[in-house]
This record gives sequence, structure tokens and C-alpha cells, in this order.
Amino acid sequence: MPFFGSSRPAVDPNYKLQTESIYYSATQRIALVSLSTLLSFPLKTYISFLPLLLLSHFVCEINVIMLRRWRPQNLQQIEAVEQADKVKELRTALGPLSGHGLKFCSDACLRRYLEARNWNVDKAKKMLEETLKWRSTYKPQDIRWHEVAHEGETGKVSRADFHDRSGRTVLIMRPGMQEVEVTWKCYSVGLQRTKRGHICNFQQRFLFMSNENLDFWLQNTTSSDGNVRHLVYLLENAILNLPEGQEQMSWLVDFNGWSLNTNISIKTTRDIIHVLQNHYPERLAIVVLYNPPKFFEAFWKVVKFFVDPKTFEKIRFVYPNNKQSAEVMKSFFDAENLPSEFGGKASLKYDHEEFSRLMAEEDVKTAKYWGSDNMPCNDMNEKSGSELTPVV
Repeated sequence: MPFFGSSRPAVDPNYKLQTESIYYSATQRIALVSLSTLLSFPLKTYISFLPLLLLSHFVCEINVIMLRRWRPQNLQQIEAVEQADKVKELRTALGPLSGHGLKFCSDACLRRYLEARNWNVDKAKKMLEETLKWRSTYKPQDIRWHEVAHEGETGKVSRADFHDRSGRTVLIMRPGMQEVEVTWKCYSVGLQRTKRGHICNFQQRFLFMSNENLDFWLQNTTSSDGNVRHLVYLLENAILNLPEGQEQMSWLVDFNGWSLNTNISIKTTRDIIHVLQNHYPERLAIVVLYNPPKFFEAFWKVVKFFVDPKTFEKIRFVYPNNKQSAEVMKSFFDAENLPSEFGGKASLKYDHEEFSRLMAEEDVKTAKYWGSDNMPCNDMNEKSGSELTPVV
């Protein structure tokens, strides 16, 4: 029987999900096999095979486009009904929830996990159960600013005081500040020691610190756990500040000051990716990489074959004094609110004390939302500052 009076034959509501998944999986498999095989060949041979790799992806893209053209015009309506049924099915599969789990598992949350697993209820259920288990042990909703404030002294990650054009919360990331922070902490430790009459030369201060003390001072900025916990705190805060009906946020990543020597460990990067992929699915609307090294974009174009097309479209490479980049920024952000570091007209000045006061207020709101007993610490302002401030 035709759907909604359509003269076309009935179509399985899962048609889109199944067919696109097949073709995109085929693309990734072809690319993976081709790349793994070519790695054993000389560079010249690899380059000669590269067009074939690109062609395989192009063919699969054409097939998906053709499949889209063959769909009934009302398939979108069918999908909406089918997705609502999937949400109900997932909620039934999860069983009775209470407390934090019940509040966390809203319909919008279930929809995000289903979308992350291509609307496969069993896979979405497994993923969501793992997140609930992680939240019960890691307790991201109970993290308070005074616990992670030392990780944000230089403003390497902070919540912007403006939203994008869709009203989404914006997180600003400045990986170049990581190196500055490590240098500053070493320097400030040296200044304190100089006051005690230990060492007089900056280089000597740095080189002659005992390994134990150096590790103690640097763990605030280079430890994987500290960096991840700081980011998780800001993610939770950004989510709570999303407008009603909005489930995603925007990231602005400023690469000014970044270099290959920047101290961001592979473990930290891996841990952050793991947390984002497994416990915050479909939370990113767009990630703007501002003024990154050129090889980043070239590398990303190769990685494209191993990344979900939706994810690939969320990453935007933007460069200063570039007309196309300016249009990209204009489409997502209001120039009046956007900091000049990103091509806007506003200024970006991170004040750690001011941001700490704001986060103290946010902690009260967070505790109230989750009904948590972990209220903000009264001496937060004292703890948010670094004990490493130079003694003068």
C-alpha cells in the first residue's frame, strides 16, 4: 500500500540508513585495504595508485546520490515516525531508570545515541549503558571549578561569552597556550626558588630542579587526567548553557602560537577523543580550526576516507586574510561578537579570576540541576588561583 497517498511503492523506512551505511562502509573498507597495501610500496608507486583510491570513493558517493534521488518524496516524514519509534524502543530496552540516569536519558539524549549508531537500537543501547556506567564512576556532573581551575590559568580552553548564530554555546580552545603554560609554571617555580636564595639563573633554575618537584609542578598542565577532567567540566557546563531544543555546541580552535614542540601528549589526545566519541556523541555542530598549519588540512583530506561524512563536514579550516574563510566565519558567527583573533571585531582577553567567579556561579546552577550534594567550595577564589604566582 502506498504511503500517505503516494503512487510509489512502499519503501522500508530503514532504506536510507541501510543503503548509505553499506556504501559508506564500502568506501572506508576500500580505502583502508588500499592504504594498508600501498604502505608497503615505494612512494612513487603509492602516488600512482592514489587516483584509484579517490575514484573508489567518488563512485560510492555517486551511488549514494543516486539512491537519494530514487527515494519517495515523503520518505522524510516516514523517517521521523520511524525515529520516534526507535526512541521508544530504546527506552524500553534500557529498562527502568532512576536518579541521575533518568534525568540524563531524555528523548533528545536517546536520539543522539541512536544517530551515533546509525539508528541501531542494540548498538545504541550498548553505547548508552557504557556512558551511564562511566558517568556513575567518573561523575562529570559533580566536577567543580575549584578542582580543575589550575588547568585553565592560561585560558587554553574556556567558554566564550557569546553564542554562534544558532544560539549554540561556544568553546574556545588555544592549544598554543599549552606550551606557554608549561614555560610559565617552570619560570614561576624558578622565581619562587630564587627568593629563597637557591638559584639565580633562569636556565639553571629550570635545569637543576629535582625530577620530583618538576613533575609535581608540571602535572597540572601535562597530565592526561587533569586535561581531560578540565575539558569534561567545560563540556558539561556548555551543555547546561545550551538553549532549549539545541543539543550541539561549537568549537573555535585558535592555532596561533602553536608549534610542533607544543606539549600535548598522544595519551591526552587519545583520551579526549575516546571521551568525546563514546560519551558525548552528536554534541559538536562545527569545529573551526583557525590558522592551523597547512599540512593539517592536507592530512585531513586523506583521513576523510576513514571518517563519517557527517563528521568530516563539521571540520572547517579557516585562515586569516582569506575571503572564503571570512564567509565561513560570517555564516556561523556574528562579527560584532567574534574576537579579532578569529577575524571578528571583539577582543579576546582571558581573565582567569573573572572566569573563576563566573564558573563559581555556574557550579551553583549545576548542583541545583543535578540535585547534587557536591556544592561549590566557599574558598573557590583562593583555590582557583595558582600557588605558582611569582613572589615579588
